[in-house]
Amino acid sequence: MIGGNAIHVDGLLGDSAEEVSSTDDDGYLAAKGVNGAGRRAVVVGCGLGMEAEHLAALGFDTVGFDISDSAVSIARSRHPDSPVHYRQADALDQPAEWRRAFDLVVEIYTVQALPLRLRRDIAAAIGGLLAPGGTLIAIQAARENIEEPADGPPWPLHRSEVDDFAVDGVETVRIEAVQSPSASFGPHWRAEFTRPE
Repeated sequence: MIGGNAIHVDGLLGDSAEEVSSTDDDGYLAAKGVNGAGRRAVVVGCGLGMEAEHLAALGFDTVGFDISDSAVSIARSRHPDSPVHYRQADALDQPAEWRRAFDLVVEIYTVQALPLRLRRDIAAAIGGLLAPGGTLIAIQAARENIEEPADGPPWPLHRSEVDDFAVDGVETVRIEAVQSPSASFGPHWRAEFTRPE
């Protein structure tokens, strides 16, 4: 849903894995009516800033944060005139003013970089960013086996781990298993959550 308070995944992400992290060069999202004006967004593990810049271009007041100082520095240098507020921060030790402060929370391929023992806490912390009426989008590589793979990172998520975002009042809207047309990318989870008003 594009209108109203909720921002649903249909208006923000494409249909394939490649589109999930791609820029919007063809204006697809603008054509769908996605307008972030008056709304706040946060990108967890923003890396070099691609998704944060994309959301800012849609009008969101955007924060991009990463635990890596060097990633944040590179994002700032790549986007010197950006309206994005880039910050170095740990998702498990966020600034208090971020608690339930964002209309849109985007988490793409960050949790899968962490070992299993940290995932439940990090998913709950990410959900804690979500404002009432907001939308959380999580994209992760998928695995069928519940056991943590020995090789990695990344360590793809089992379906039960994706459910860990739905705590402390955050509710699941949908979780989809999406197969990429590119065999090298593999299957992933595309999940949408909300915090009811």
